[in-house]
Amino acid sequence: MSLPQQKKAAPAVSGAVETFLNDANHVAAFTTVRPDGTLHVAPVRFTWQASSGLARVLTTAASRKARNLLAAPGGRVALCQVDGFAWTTLEGTATVVTDPARVALGAQLYAKRYWSAPPAPADRVVIEIAVERVLSLNV
Repeated sequence: MSLPQQKKAAPAVSGAVETFLNDANHVAAFTTVRPDGTLHVAPVRFTWQASSGLARVLTTAASRKARNLLAAPGGRVALCQVDGFAWTTLEGTATVVTDPARVALGAQLYAKRYWSAPPAPADRVVIEIAVERVLSLNV
């Protein structure tokens, strides 16, 4: 008999890291794993919500990053935002979400961070990253 899995608590981040992840208008490098085991890295805009420990990336269901995650649900990913010699990497497991309410929340958070609405293609999805580790330097 197995015990139910406990949801891990969101990692604590410093105020400086929180500001770096939320206030800067940066893109990040988003790394997923292709079905053949090679890495796929794409520049993305994202949002970070410390209270839930979730980072979100809006994309389309047909994108390589979404297809990589659909091929291996719960796959490990990394999201790294860089500004000069300062950087923060968010690592965790990712899920492609199609639920309209959660996709809308992702779009709302995106618009708040980037001061403009995201593109709205018909097959838009949100990738939710349950962040388990936060690494940073010079932040």
